[in-house]
Amino acid sequence: MSMARDGAGLTSQRIRDRLVEQLQAAGIHNDRVLEALANTPRHLFIDEALVSRAYENTALPIGFGQTISQPYIVALMTQCLVDDRQLSKVLEVGTGCGYQSAVLSKLVDRLYSVERIETLLDSARQRVRSLGCSNVVFQCADGSVGWKQEAPFEGILVAAAPADIPADLCDQLADGGRLVIPVGGDHEQRLLVVTRKGRRFAQQEIERVRFVPLIADA
Repeated sequence: MSMARDGAGLTSQRIRDRLVEQLQAAGIHNDRVLEALANTPRHLFIDEALVSRAYENTALPIGFGQTISQPYIVALMTQCLVDDRQLSKVLEVGTGCGYQSAVLSKLVDRLYSVERIETLLDSARQRVRSLGCSNVVFQCADGSVGWKQEAPFEGILVAAAPADIPADLCDQLADGGRLVIPVGGDHEQRLLVVTRKGRRFAQQEIERVRFVPLIADA
């Protein structure tokens, strides 16, 4: 995949600003999140055959049965995760093409990102590094079990849907930390925010969503 995306106006800040305006109209209000999306060139993370659709507010295929989430969902999940906090240590489960990683890297001190498909991970690492995001650590592994060696995390964002919330991810939350995760099957999924309060975990449903399933290694 070529890293250069000349022509079609895709390198213009104006086209990203128009997307941000759409996100604001859809209810995204966190200025830091909006700025992060405005400064992240989504076209670099999309296959050339689909690059003309890079700034549409829609999910697009990235190969291996995976997708790059629509910008609204990226913004919504990020907003739910960071709120008005400055997070030191965050775990991302499901690196995919690296777009969400690049957005998060602008908002947290240190990001740990896990992807089980090595080819996707290698490409994502290259793209994220090319943008100068030096605070992201990648690992090829089963994301459903988190990253125990680096826990606890102040935030965990999951970009694929398990049938139930993985206990390992809850265990790796710091006290007061948040887990943002889609949960459900093929027909119905809910985006949840799980907040750890000591030994208790409070859940808040945000809205109905659709993600690829979170696959755990046997």
